[in-house]
Amino acid sequence: MSAVPYRFERTATAAELADRFAGLPAGGESGVTVTVAGRMMLRRHMGKLAFATMRDSSGSVQLFAGAKWTDDFDRFVHLSLGDWLGATGEVVRTRTGELSVKVGTWTLLAEARRNFGDRWHGITDVDTRYRQRYADLWANEDSRRVLLLRSRLVSWIRRWLEARGFVEVETPVFHPIPGGATARPFVTHHNALDVDLYLRVAPELYLKRLVVGGFEKVFEIARVFRNEGLSTRHNPEFTMLELYQAYADYTDMMELTESLVTGAASELLGATTIGYAGRTLDLAAPWRRATMTSLIEEHAGVKVDLDTPLDELRRVASERGVEVSAGWGPGKLLLEIYEKTTEPKLWGPVFVVDYPKEVSPLARDHRSRPGWVERFEAIVAGRELCNAFSELTDPDEQRARFEEQASARAAGDEEAMVVDEDYLRALDYGLPPTGGLGIGVDRLAMLLAGVDAIRDVIAFPTLKPEV
Repeated sequence: MSAVPYRFERTATAAELADRFAGLPAGGESGVTVTVAGRMMLRRHMGKLAFATMRDSSGSVQLFAGAKWTDDFDRFVHLSLGDWLGATGEVVRTRTGELSVKVGTWTLLAEARRNFGDRWHGITDVDTRYRQRYADLWANEDSRRVLLLRSRLVSWIRRWLEARGFVEVETPVFHPIPGGATARPFVTHHNALDVDLYLRVAPELYLKRLVVGGFEKVFEIARVFRNEGLSTRHNPEFTMLELYQAYADYTDMMELTESLVTGAASELLGATTIGYAGRTLDLAAPWRRATMTSLIEEHAGVKVDLDTPLDELRRVASERGVEVSAGWGPGKLLLEIYEKTTEPKLWGPVFVVDYPKEVSPLARDHRSRPGWVERFEAIVAGRELCNAFSELTDPDEQRARFEEQASARAAGDEEAMVVDEDYLRALDYGLPPTGGLGIGVDRLAMLLAGVDAIRDVIAFPTLKPEV
């Protein structure tokens, strides 16, 4: 057996051949010799002839081999499915109309020691697909489609924001204290400094420090980490787009969200009306805007508000399957009632506007509704797509909110925040009116790709240990 080469020079991809020789008739010869490379996915041996499907990252092309013209033909027909090959030959179209490379010489580039099987029907076992993504991407073309769409989405988001004057930055992954979101963090230890650090649950507080520092439009596409369970919508590490714009409020963030999502759909799918979970979803702006309490009344058939007696809110929550904690105030009860009874029913897209202050420690007080803050979540297909605020800018109010969170944490709420003294010091220097937005990149990719599980849009999702 000849040695596997250190490099291989190919002259064309499968897609380039399909485009260049689209007009070649059945039985035609091009007179053009090319070199291709890829993985052998199918093979048919018919005496002195053999046909194989070679797939590269752009598509597939047929290899047409014959005992009379192909070097080492006998070895070629005994290659394993999944082997990587390089092949050189004339571009022809067979009498059956299949564009092919008539193989003169060929080279084994990598051996597939784990055989893909005699017939290629894809990997159907879900656990195997996610654990062995390297095989899944060859076995299931839809897996490749989804991850390519995700890549194009992230690239497009960057270009779209930069065209609007936003500056991309990077903020720390290791935080001295957990903050920026109500979530349970992962903890690690820095040996040289002998301190515990927390993997970030959100980049928010550092991005707003940059606004204080004069970056008026800033964004980060950030990997974040939350020590939570696994589900079709949750992975312990995931990707968030967070952006902040000086002199803006949450109404500006609504307009930006609409424009970004509809723009992404138009760019990547060619339309703003898409199919998802067997239903039609119209993403075109403007999106509906409705308050949390009005939506609860609409979908749960009950009228509740912050001034509803606490015992009544507890009864409403319990009757609808919410496990009520004794320490919850009216704001937390309203949120739980909404999430249990209403959010899954919102096909949307809809902006759920105005949230209780109790559950929104980083958002600014509503300018006309006491007890509420200027916050919204965009719900699409029954799932939260993004979260946004008119950002809290007053350092005294922010300290009071942090202290309330710290008290909740001391009482056992592991997701509550702590007092971030450095962030409060930054606010003392002055944070102008600011709108902030966080979009789950994974969930947006799920929506545009038409898949229902977050694991489908993450190349290597977190899984339970193999037994």
